[in-house]
Amino acid sequence: MRKISLAMLPLAMLAAGCHRKPKVDETATVTNATAPVIPTSPAAPAAAPVPADFSIDNVPISNAPLGKFPFFGWPSNYAPQNTPKEIGFGHFPFWTGKAFNDVEGQTFMVTLDAAPNKQFSSYELQKNMHALFQQAGAVKVYEGKIPNDTIMALPDTVRSEIAPGLGDAYNDPVETWVIHRPHDAIWINYSTNTAQGSIAVVQTKPFVATAALLPADQLKSDLDKTGKAVIHVNFATDQTQILPDSKAQMDAVIALLKADPALKLAINGYTDDTGSDEHNVTLSDGRAKAVQAALVAAGIKADRLQAKGYGGMSPVSNNTDEAGKAANRRVELVKL
Repeated sequence: MRKISLAMLPLAMLAAGCHRKPKVDETATVTNATAPVIPTSPAAPAAAPVPADFSIDNVPISNAPLGKFPFFGWPSNYAPQNTPKEIGFGHFPFWTGKAFNDVEGQTFMVTLDAAPNKQFSSYELQKNMHALFQQAGAVKVYEGKIPNDTIMALPDTVRSEIAPGLGDAYNDPVETWVIHRPHDAIWINYSTNTAQGSIAVVQTKPFVATAALLPADQLKSDLDKTGKAVIHVNFATDQTQILPDSKAQMDAVIALLKADPALKLAINGYTDDTGSDEHNVTLSDGRAKAVQAALVAAGIKADRLQAKGYGGMSPVSNNTDEAGKAANRRVELVKL
């Protein structure tokens, strides 16, 4: 392998949705380069690709030491095209040769360009990233083109959501890498072309439900006592689509409103602090309006409802762990 510089930037915390290319402060890039990264050592050759009929049991277990999620930096002459996207519990469909393996867990996605006054080299970036993946004990399980019809078969919301980490998979080959650890796995999607590179990293972890159904009588009791009630509505990750498992909670709100025709409610949406304020306000506003639209579709008069998003304002818990973030991602009903 060609000698590689592994002076890496730490990965910035992600926020989704920003499409304008920001200016990157090259001075800050140099300053941040002192943060911990995987120790430099001769890169071991990657293990042979596992069969297309993928099973993680075919991937050797790695005990290579890793730093904090998302584990991998990039050379200092490259910079994010937009703010990296990090989700406490998200998912990414990794192509293993014959099918997508939809992996859930802590998720990171970024698209890289050349830093200001630098030249993009797909070869240099690939050599750097390969060295890091191999040092971390990753095994390449696939390299090549994903069939376009297979990508198009993914739901529109999923394709939009994973775009920063998928790259131009319609035209470019992708690489899927896996680090099989004793208690979890780390999946990597990597692709590059002559203009940019894309990386997605998912550290697997089980889903822990944090929502609890509140029946109509409990909602009424909360509204009567405090003037507001938190409802537990689940949305697609970073989307405004209400998921089917929220039906029972929505039915309870409908029953509440039909039982008291004089009741009027404000529907307030909130997020955690992950991402930009602008994005979070837009997302929370869309979610509040989605709840309003569902209630109107169920026969509740629109003039009884108001909907607005407040982003990360008025947190009810900390934003330092997933449990706190989950509590802050909420929809509140407020009596008018």
